Amino acid sequence: MTSAPLKKAPINWPGTIVLLGTPIAAMILLPLYTYHADFSAAAWISFFFLLALSSLGITAGYHRLWAHRTYEASLPVKIVLMIGGTFAIQNSILFWASGHRVHHRHVDDIELDPYSAKKGFWYSHIGWMLRDYPSGSTDYKNVPDLLNDKMVMFQHNYYIPLVLATNLGIPALIGWAVGDVWGVMLLGGLLRLILSHHVTFFINSLCHMWGKRPYTDENTARDNFVLAILTWGEGYHNYHHIFQYDYRNGVKWWQYDPTKWLIWSLSTMGLTKNLRRIPSFNIKKAELAMRFKYAERDLAIYGHDVNADIVQMKQRITQEYEAFTQTLNEWAKLKEQELQAKKAAMAEKINQIDHKLKVDFQLLEQRLGHHRECLETLVRNIKKAPVSE
Repeated sequence: MTSAPLKKAPINWPGTIVLLGTPIAAMILLPLYTYHADFSAAAWISFFFLLALSSLGITAGYHRLWAHRTYEASLPVKIVLMIGGTFAIQNSILFWASGHRVHHRHVDDIELDPYSAKKGFWYSHIGWMLRDYPSGSTDYKNVPDLLNDKMVMFQHNYYIPLVLATNLGIPALIGWAVGDVWGVMLLGGLLRLILSHHVTFFINSLCHMWGKRPYTDENTARDNFVLAILTWGEGYHNYHHIFQYDYRNGVKWWQYDPTKWLIWSLSTMGLTKNLRRIPSFNIKKAELAMRFKYAERDLAIYGHDVNADIVQMKQRITQEYEAFTQTLNEWAKLKEQELQAKKAAMAEKINQIDHKLKVDFQLLEQRLGHHRECLETLVRNIKKAPVSE
């Protein structure tokens, strides 16, 4: 008895219309417009500005602020990032963040990862949004913090009107202001939307297929400088998947991460705060662990049955790594002891202040009691004194 063939998931018509319809519209409208008119310089400037707004709305807002809580933002910043993310048309913050948290929890799991790269480039890049796959559904149990966020829920409940208002209103308003409504609508609206989509989609697809893994090989995520440029700093994806709660993706001084620079710059003005950073000790430990791992692999591949020197070299690398790990662990223990000592000193100081407050309070109570007794005695004496005529 043969099992029945698996049914294809039903088509997600809203996603299909937007994701496939916009490129088709662009291929028709952009050449047609350029045949009859020229795009103004203002239209091209609006294209780059609005691309930055929508892309950073996703990277700094949807991703690092709401999905991972890597920093806190003031209300004006959250409003701008919410508008930018809505402008990008990638579903609501609630839906996006919930799905992304599932991705991190079940990365590369073919059944549970919503956009598993192990299903191929097309699926992880765009295919997972064209059909209603079970892995793409969500019940929002993993975003209780966002369910209690009034602005997030406002955007979720009024998502379609907000999408229409931003994607029609923002380009139209800018186009009217610069005197080129159709030019801005086509470049800053339509073409910007398509590029904004695929910039984000590269993170789900190419960032799991192309690049290096300097921090972990437990998943398919890669670090890639070229993709970092295309994805506003999100291309250092191998780092992100092992240290997802860091507000930075590019942790080296030379790594291109404009999203990190934006968040940090806003913090200097008091508009963002509590920027979470993974300790350099943890980063260096992961990086060096992978270097030792790659060295062992190279020896296993290129030194197989060559000579005894290779075996000795591998043994030395293993011993050095074990010694290095022991040193790191001892350093971590010392740092923990230092922290505990500081906490103990602070606790002792608090206890001293608390004791002093208790003593002062008792003395104050005694003095108040004495004064109250004196006052009561005075009142009684006044009442007993004869009234002079």
